[in-house]
Amino acid sequence: MLEVSPIKAFFDNYLWLFSQPGSRLCGIVDPGDAEPVLKHLRKNELELAVIIITHHHADHTGGIKRLLEEFDVPVYGPDSPNIPSITHPLAEGDQIEILGQAFRVLEIPGHTLDHIAYVAEGDTGQASILFCGDTLFAGGCGRVFEGTHSMMLKSLEKLAGLDSDTRVYCAHEYTMANLAFASAVSPDNALLAERVQREQGKREQSLPTVPTSIGMELATNPFLRCHEDELVQAASQHCGEPLSKPEEVFAAIRSWKDTF
Repeated sequence: MLEVSPIKAFFDNYLWLFSQPGSRLCGIVDPGDAEPVLKHLRKNELELAVIIITHHHADHTGGIKRLLEEFDVPVYGPDSPNIPSITHPLAEGDQIEILGQAFRVLEIPGHTLDHIAYVAEGDTGQASILFCGDTLFAGGCGRVFEGTHSMMLKSLEKLAGLDSDTRVYCAHEYTMANLAFASAVSPDNALLAERVQREQGKREQSLPTVPTSIGMELATNPFLRCHEDELVQAASQHCGEPLSKPEEVFAAIRSWKDTF
């Protein structure tokens, strides 16, 4: 199974480097900045073999051109005119093999219309891997910039349907802010309170709070719990009107989070 490690970029981005154990060949996910990637490759005597992209935002694509000046490698990503460097455009259900690892492609629009995710199914006894860009975060989800709230909810539900032990590699260190909001929405969630303490301990040691897991998100992430009574009541109280449909609840708590 792939080994995955973070390369920090900008203020709070994670660029995910992945490789097979013992191999010098590696791939990079969403290289918004080439320089920290090149520095890591040189330091660890690694060779870039592939770039994979989840969506078109500059902090996920800005380093592609520079990396291609150093390495003649394929670039996988959404079939989007916003990312001209893509050499292998992908769509829902595509199956690809990268560095000896099979990936399944999911279309997850909402944050952007061209957003996709990559799932590497785990071998027996091993957890699957999800590279999900800015759609699902630890304790939260991305802002809805180009799609609709209904579209984003459907994308999150698609990710929520993955195996509970799937390791979620999202692209930002937003966890503590997300959990602060989650705690405001679900103040009586004991698992959430425990998670806040655990993740705060990591941040105090300057450790990443990701990857998380689908199971942990189902238990503590309000955006994956829009069908639960607790979230329905919290969203209704915040809006000052009764809500019932999950898409209404999602829209309410996403708008609440936007101004939190």
